[in-house]
Amino acid sequence: MTATVATRALRLMTACVLALGLGACGDGTGTGTASGPRTSSAAPPAVRDGLPEVPASRLPAEARATLRLIEAGGPFPYRQDGTVFRNREGRLPARAGGYYLEYTVPTPGSRDRGARRIIAGKSGERYYTGDHYRSFARVVR
Repeated sequence: MTATVATRALRLMTACVLALGLGACGDGTGTGTASGPRTSSAAPPAVRDGLPEVPASRLPAEARATLRLIEAGGPFPYRQDGTVFRNREGRLPARAGGYYLEYTVPTPGSRDRGARRIIAGKSGERYYTGDHYRSFARVVR
């Protein structure tokens, strides 16, 4: 192996190691992703009904605004807001049909409703999904 090839290989390996290391560190803000609740690695999330819990204060600002609209009874910006969420995949606790209603959480920069929702149960429980119903966290107020 010539010195040039060895130098290039060493540089490539160094760049890969740095990229992997920096990627594992995150962006340094500790705020999570734009589509999910902000989390920290200080303590694991509490679990209730088999779902993680997230304090409302840790949700994106748009989700907190949607929670306030739900509590106020509207007005809601999307015609689909307040429609029945059927829980077809069974990711939320099983309840009778019509128990859950869904509300859009606006996503900045999205040209449609985006993937974020608040699901409201008739007993006052709230759930947040930032990934279009693939996962949920119970909102603790």
